[in-house]
Amino acid sequence: MRLLTACLFAATAVALTSISATADEKGAKVLDHRMKAIDGKEVNLAEKYKGKVLLVVNVASACGLTKQYTQLEALQDKYHSKGLDVVGFPCNQFAGQEPGNDAEIVKFCKAKYNVSFDLFSKIEVNGPDAAPIYKQLTNGKDISWNFEKFVIGRNGEVVARFEPKTLPDAPEVIQAIEAELAKPAK
Repeated sequence: MRLLTACLFAATAVALTSISATADEKGAKVLDHRMKAIDGKEVNLAEKYKGKVLLVVNVASACGLTKQYTQLEALQDKYHSKGLDVVGFPCNQFAGQEPGNDAEIVKFCKAKYNVSFDLFSKIEVNGPDAAPIYKQLTNGKDISWNFEKFVIGRNGEVVARFEPKTLPDAPEVIQAIEAELAKPAK
């Protein structure tokens, strides 16, 4: 209960509205990385997601925002056939709200939320040990809390960034996803 209260308090303390991607973020190609999937296999992001629209989210299992897994899975179900992939990166940097190992994270996500979208091995998203993909995604502007969201266009560029409390199915998130899905794959 204390962790839930800490999450809600901290999440409330950050800005609650979406923020636009800067020109520098828009120019960053974020798919030029290899990452370890949650099953331990190395994934070349450029190969796996070429021509796709991505919704990249740092996730946590013990946060007041964890219920967003439901909306993330619904987006994956609704838009996957049109070219969207939701991609989750577990992170334990915010009040220790993702304490489990990769196997425990998968078990929780499948059992509680029936997650089918791609999950990667637990990473750091801020600071000197942040995963290179997050250094590029954030362009020096730290992730504020669990469930911060990035829409990546078919061309591999960041086109939108949304604060943690912005729900995955909020109109502004849907609009950004649909606008990118309407563009032809390259």
